[in-house]
Amino acid sequence: MEAKKMAIIATKGTLDWDYPPFILASTAAALGYEVQIFFTFYGLQLLKKDLSGLKISPLGNPGMPMKMPFGPKWFKGLNWNIPNAVQSLVPGYENLATALMKQTIANNGVASIPELRELCVEADVKMIGCQMTVELFGFDHREFMDGVEYGGAATFFEFAGETDICLFI
Repeated sequence: MEAKKMAIIATKGTLDWDYPPFILASTAAALGYEVQIFFTFYGLQLLKKDLSGLKISPLGNPGMPMKMPFGPKWFKGLNWNIPNAVQSLVPGYENLATALMKQTIANNGVASIPELRELCVEADVKMIGCQMTVELFGFDHREFMDGVEYGGAATFFEFAGETDICLFI
């Protein structure tokens, strides 16, 4: 029996949007799927050697109100629904939201983006960086992790056209 195939297009480069492609790819690979991820536009951030700059952007994110990851139980239970106007005006709010998200992730034992990416590498998930986007944004291949294949949409479609599941994230 031929292995099932899954293709993912990763287009986002913020901390909250970086989890789905790697979680889905590593899970599918663990289930025996052949998996490829096509990283384009801001999704290319996920292929960079240094992932320390990943942030979460609460601005314009209607699902952003979160619980606090620290403090007494009553404090952790509060839903912090801060209006977008306040988020955009408060200096450093993006850094605060990123720190809180990272703490929430750590508190719940969720793997980090570098750990999930390494799981994908170990599971032979093929990672394709969009060459057009690399050129468009003036990136250099040396900025990206080893093992990345570069190609365009046609390269991705060769595989995606034969998949059982194709996801756009």
